[in-house]
Amino acid sequence: MQVTEYGFINTCLKSLVIERFGEETWEKLRLMAGVQETFMTYEIYDDLITLRLVQEACKMLDVSSEVVLKLFGEYFFSFCKMSGYDTMLRTLGGNLLEFIENLDALHSYLALSYEAMNAPSFRVERMDDGRILLHYYSDRKGLYHIVPGIIEAVAKDFFDSEVTMTILNQSEEDERTGKKEHVVFHMVQKEKVAKRKAQIGSEEEIQTEKENKEETIKRMKARYANMQLCPRKRSPWEIVRSIVMLGQGNLRQSFTPSYPKRLWIDEQAFCNAFPFHIVFDQNLVVKHTGVNIQKFVPGLQTSGIRLDEYFTIVHPEVTCNIQSIKKFINSQFVLKTRREMLPEIQQNQVTLKLRGQMMWMESLNCMIYLCSPKLRSLQELEERGLHLADIAQHDTTRDLILLNQQRLAEIELSNQLERKKEELRILSRHLEIEKQKSEKLLYAMLPTHVANQLKEGKRVEAGEFKVCTILFSDVVTFTNICAACEPIQIVNMLNAMYSRFDRLTNIHTVYKVETIGDAYMVVGGVPIPTETHAERVANFALGMRIAAREVTSPITGQPIQIRVGLHTGPVLAGVVGDKMPRYCLFGDTVNTASRMESHGVPDHIHVSPITYSVLKDKGIFEIAERGEIEVKGKGLMRTYFLLKNLQKSDEQIMGLVDGETCVYQEDTEVVTDDSKEESHEDANYVQKEDKKMEEKVESEKSHASSSLQSGSSQISPDHLIQFDVTPAYDIPTDFKHLHNGLHSDSINTKFCSIL
Repeated sequence: MQVTEYGFINTCLKSLVIERFGEETWEKLRLMAGVQETFMTYEIYDDLITLRLVQEACKMLDVSSEVVLKLFGEYFFSFCKMSGYDTMLRTLGGNLLEFIENLDALHSYLALSYEAMNAPSFRVERMDDGRILLHYYSDRKGLYHIVPGIIEAVAKDFFDSEVTMTILNQSEEDERTGKKEHVVFHMVQKEKVAKRKAQIGSEEEIQTEKENKEETIKRMKARYANMQLCPRKRSPWEIVRSIVMLGQGNLRQSFTPSYPKRLWIDEQAFCNAFPFHIVFDQNLVVKHTGVNIQKFVPGLQTSGIRLDEYFTIVHPEVTCNIQSIKKFINSQFVLKTRREMLPEIQQNQVTLKLRGQMMWMESLNCMIYLCSPKLRSLQELEERGLHLADIAQHDTTRDLILLNQQRLAEIELSNQLERKKEELRILSRHLEIEKQKSEKLLYAMLPTHVANQLKEGKRVEAGEFKVCTILFSDVVTFTNICAACEPIQIVNMLNAMYSRFDRLTNIHTVYKVETIGDAYMVVGGVPIPTETHAERVANFALGMRIAAREVTSPITGQPIQIRVGLHTGPVLAGVVGDKMPRYCLFGDTVNTASRMESHGVPDHIHVSPITYSVLKDKGIFEIAERGEIEVKGKGLMRTYFLLKNLQKSDEQIMGLVDGETCVYQEDTEVVTDDSKEESHEDANYVQKEDKKMEEKVESEKSHASSSLQSGSSQISPDHLIQFDVTPAYDIPTDFKHLHNGLHSDSINTKFCSIL
């Protein structure tokens, strides 16, 4: 039989895990058990969900199921009180045993709202030797450890006592519905030592109060001395004593019921006053019934019929015999009519259910079942062909149906609110995911701190960076490739290349400024200053060259070649534009880095003198001198080629070695006054070098005797000075074929002014 339960149970378990162990533990437990994140209070779930959660919790916490279930039982009691059932639980019984004996009645009431609830049954057995045994019956196996947790919490909270529960027996009983777990607990209840009442006022006030009380009793005794005796022959003083004892809370112990010698009601009046009742003997033979139950089950008017011929016991799930009924005499019984025994005209209607109390009459050796129709709403009343007039006026079932009708409407409203809440939660989560995507895109376009300032509506101030290293790169013969290929082929080629480059920016922590067509611009030391800016950009350039060889030309099918240029110096940086703002770099350092790229050699990394001086001090790079070349707008410059990193392999530079990527001595460092002075000296050095080169432009002009072959991979320092340094695009008309407008004359302007 498949067992189900409402989301209230799983919500309680979720609340317990979050309160005791935190949100992260619940999320981990939920994923391990493979269950959803939230549960609707009035929605039905498979019982396996709870069992999986309990099992995974035992594994995660490395404790037994007994510990977890007992902890859940204690928390379940507190959770019920927090959920609005506090008053209902407190008024369930005057002591712990009464509380337990009325649990089945509470479950029966809750079933009005939770119709599919499959609650356990409890039975208290008082032994002759004074022991108290608690019998627990449930269709759910292995959850009986919850019971001690609940009972101990109830005893401590409501009755200020301690309870010790020991399992005496555990078995399975063959009931009508199959196997049912039956566990017997031995209960030992110990009352806590009562705290002494705090004395109020002085001893004189206490003595005065005592005298006043005695005087009041004397006056009451004198007043009722001549009162006539009551039918039970109680003296007036006994009445006074009862009143006084009532004030002291001892009426319950002193009360003795009075029974008449004969029952002053005839059979007809009794059957009308209790229209739904059945009296049957120990053989289940029906002796007499109420008038209205005969109306809906006409077969009961036949003499000698048996109870089990017309009814089945729905709750508690026991076999229909006198012994089983006596076991659960304190439980509320629910009986359902057998459809096949009803008149043919009623067989299409919904079967009638009765709910009530069984009472054993020892003198008659018979059982009386005082009951009422089990109904949840006016709709169910109508479906069974009943009317409110069929229920006795003294029967509170009338009011219960009307009140529960309103409660069912509130439950439906609560369900709708929960569904809306869940929908809003899901929408909120999706919105958060979309927000993260938008922020990720924004952070890809702008530095993080700049993007955060723009999101907050703040103005981003331009900043001056005294020293940084800038890299430019482009694809060799990109114009020819564009002329011979379809646009989608160009896009695919550039996307494959730029995706590899973007990955390298994360490995070496450099900032990607912009891409225009085949040109790629990167800076180290901006927007976060760092001492290793040149080293990072140099390693990035080496990685670029390796990554570019993995991308093939759509024309030749051969690996593409790139030219890379590096230069170090000061720059100004700031956000330009309101629509699609860009973080741009300005200054002569940008122009010089662009010249290094445009005057470079295919598949080589062209380095300026200032960048060379910085990298040389590192002692970890192999750098070859190219010699003096004429740089447009700069004159003669002695430049260099960066060949390789002497300490890092290609795999390390590409970040392909787990846990052993390029590691730098420092990650982030705020530029100090000393570093500002050093960068200022570097800038002065660059200006002096540029001035020297301009003076030599007119006097020392040299011409290259041969041009580079695009496939050359090794170049000796002795031959570098002979290379042709003519810009890639010699004829101005070539500019017209470039959809991106890139050229050595214009590339710096494009990177600085793009919006």
